[in-house]
Amino acid sequence: MSLPGKEIYRGHDSYGAVRVLDDGDKRYLAFGDVDEQSCCLKHEPMIPEHEYVRAMLLVLLFAEPKQVISLGLGAGALNTCLHGRFAGCKQQIVELRPEVVEVAYRFFQLPRGKRMQIHTLDALEFLQSVKTRKADIIFSDIYGADGLNEKQLGEDYLALCEERLKPGGWLVLNLWRDHVGGRTLELLLEHFGVLYGCHTQSGNWVVFAAAEDHGLSSGQLEKRARELSQHLGFSLSSYLKRLKTYP
Repeated sequence: MSLPGKEIYRGHDSYGAVRVLDDGDKRYLAFGDVDEQSCCLKHEPMIPEHEYVRAMLLVLLFAEPKQVISLGLGAGALNTCLHGRFAGCKQQIVELRPEVVEVAYRFFQLPRGKRMQIHTLDALEFLQSVKTRKADIIFSDIYGADGLNEKQLGEDYLALCEERLKPGGWLVLNLWRDHVGGRTLELLLEHFGVLYGCHTQSGNWVVFAAAEDHGLSSGQLEKRARELSQHLGFSLSSYLKRLKTYP
């Protein structure tokens, strides 16, 4: 499968290539020759194009994004959306590769400002050593040219995420459908008392984990989804319908 569009930029660092492709309407970030990492609609960068990013934002039904930690930047589609739609949202963003950060600013309209602080270091190192305010939401979405970075499923990583959340806070993980079941579910349930999952058509498994449930009825969730969809500019209803409780 070939990537869409024409390559307009290619950079390199010790982890490999960082590519930007453009098809006229959209821009794509890629680390390899097969899969795109991120996608941005050039005339409307605050609306995420990838289905998995939209599914990750389903967490906004459960928690208000005042303090957010994002582990993994990509082109910053999720972060650009939060910055533009929630004026009170402050973000701590962690990205290992400075080249990726520069590309997000240069080609994908990632905002600059006091409400977004970017740390260029390893996510686990950040969780271990950088002190920040506890988060309402932690988004974990760390991928490379070879796919998912498995450290997101490590005991230490999940424990540190758990410690960084406020009471009532949520961890959102972007995983693959292959991770459903088995040790992954066991490990998540060891750290979090509440676990939801949403499958996307592209094969992602988006996980929502918290110490305690949100306490909202199905009717309240549906109402909030309609209201939030209007605010975000895309519908959350289909993702809410796919939401599954574990175990």
